[in-house]
Amino acid sequence: MLTSALAMLFAKERKVVAVDCDADAPNLALWLGGIKSWDKIIPVITSAKPEIDYKKCDGCGLCVENCRFSALRLTPQGKPALNPFLCEGCGACEVICPKGAIKLKPVQNGEIRIKRTRYNFPLVSGQLFPGETGSGKVVDEIKSEASAAAKAMADKGKIIMIIDSAPGTGCPVTAALKDADFTILITEPTPSGFADLKRVLEVVNHFKIPYGVVVNKWDINPKFSNRMEKWARGKFLGKISYDKKIFQAISNLTPIMETNLKAKNEIKDIYDELKICQGQ
Repeated sequence: MLTSALAMLFAKERKVVAVDCDADAPNLALWLGGIKSWDKIIPVITSAKPEIDYKKCDGCGLCVENCRFSALRLTPQGKPALNPFLCEGCGACEVICPKGAIKLKPVQNGEIRIKRTRYNFPLVSGQLFPGETGSGKVVDEIKSEASAAAKAMADKGKIIMIIDSAPGTGCPVTAALKDADFTILITEPTPSGFADLKRVLEVVNHFKIPYGVVVNKWDINPKFSNRMEKWARGKFLGKISYDKKIFQAISNLTPIMETNLKAKNEIKDIYDELKICQGQ
């Protein structure tokens, strides 16, 4: 919600590229009003799966014993069989096989979709296919395509790339944070939300990225929200109220900035505070 709104606000003053780097569950397109058809779809091949040559395989079972993900098992016929949904494509089986019967083969594990939105900026969105691995590598490819889209706009003024990251601290988050100039950390006023905020902040500080904090649904626990605001001190950018009508808006594919909801003005305040932080 916040990424889509900030993209729309920045687009009024700057050239923008919106990027959905939540490869496991991309939904930025929904917050921008939905996409009926994409201008461009690019296959992503950043993963590999083993292929077994059963003519060479003697059924020694070393590949099964050394697969830490339990993706290989021995069949009653004494031959290894692969469960592709458990395989991480690490290549241990290829290395350990004494007969050279296993070779890693590249597989398409996702795709990138590009669309120029009705708000006159491109959206670059990536999707990791169900059951596939390598979300961090997919995010790298998404950002590469987004950079290409930005370069294509280079003669049209300074460009800002606004990235929607996955939650947590996993590979796609690390990949999304890499090379970022500023990070907005969005949390909720609960003990678990506060703990998660501190965890992701360790990653942000590791990359030495300036950051700001936003508390979403602050009014479900005002006392705890105030505690988080005091903790953030000068890093606090603002807060957004809880409102069931937000869910109605997204269900109707209506961007928040096209509503009259309280969250709209609260996000505008965050946008103004963000510009002050960036010296704009």
